[in-house]
Amino acid sequence: MECPNRTAPAVFVLSGFPFPKELKVPLLLFFSFMYILTLSGNSLIVWVVASHPQLHKPMYWFLCHLSLLDMAFSSVVVPRVIAGFIPGGKIISFGECMCQVFFLQFLGCTESLLYIVMAYDRFIAICKPLHYGNIMHWRACLVLSLGIMIAGCLNSALQTSVTFQLSYGWRNLIDYVCCDNPALLKLACADTTLNEMVILVDVGFVAMTCFILILTSYVYIVLAILRINSSEGRRRAFSTCTAHITLVVIFYVPVVFHYMRPGSQNSMDSVVSMFYTTITPFLNPAIYTLRNKEMKAILLKLWSGNPK
Repeated sequence: MECPNRTAPAVFVLSGFPFPKELKVPLLLFFSFMYILTLSGNSLIVWVVASHPQLHKPMYWFLCHLSLLDMAFSSVVVPRVIAGFIPGGKIISFGECMCQVFFLQFLGCTESLLYIVMAYDRFIAICKPLHYGNIMHWRACLVLSLGIMIAGCLNSALQTSVTFQLSYGWRNLIDYVCCDNPALLKLACADTTLNEMVILVDVGFVAMTCFILILTSYVYIVLAILRINSSEGRRRAFSTCTAHITLVVIFYVPVVFHYMRPGSQNSMDSVVSMFYTTITPFLNPAIYTLRNKEMKAILLKLWSGNPK
């Protein structure tokens, strides 16, 4: 399809996701309340870990990074979803749309890689406990954290550049709750085969590979846990790993479903993809605090008025 001379719309219009009109106010209140809880819960995790020396361990270092990423992820998407319920709130400028795509890809890729690092940390702690201190020292944690952020930034730059080099002409209605690559490709009046291949390889394949690597590491972890003689030791190890694998599943499954079908025209895709952009960041604090004995004990002390 040929495009008119104006190949970059001044604004895009976000159609949001399908819902009955009578649910407009309840949904507005729901997303607002969920956003507040997401920020509060993840901020609490960061504060608790930072203020309690007994939690200054690699596992909690990466947990803080996950909470920060979740807060950023939610802040990129949920305020835009909330704005969509307000008159005029569905309009987004071209520049804001580009920024949203960049940060969505950056945060998504970084979080995917962080889950691998967290699985690696648990693998070393459970399968090679005598070498844990030598392998997962603070310098290694810092290098891993910086490495996944750089990789996420490079991945995002690639995804954003190949998306916004396309011509869009007058087509500016995005069938989604925010600016994202698959939704934008549907608007392009040019051949998007290369772009879809980039998404499938760079996002879909990478996500699948990360997911398989994490599952493989947990096979070894489970085998190692079963060899632990203490029932209490097995219970604690299983509890920590269960929290992690639960988050991995609820994050990766919608991601793979969304990005492995970049040409899909199903209007329900936006509902599915809302899961990993809004629900997962919301669930992270509850899953980790309820499954982690140390975090739960500290929070109970704080609740009872004893900060020590």
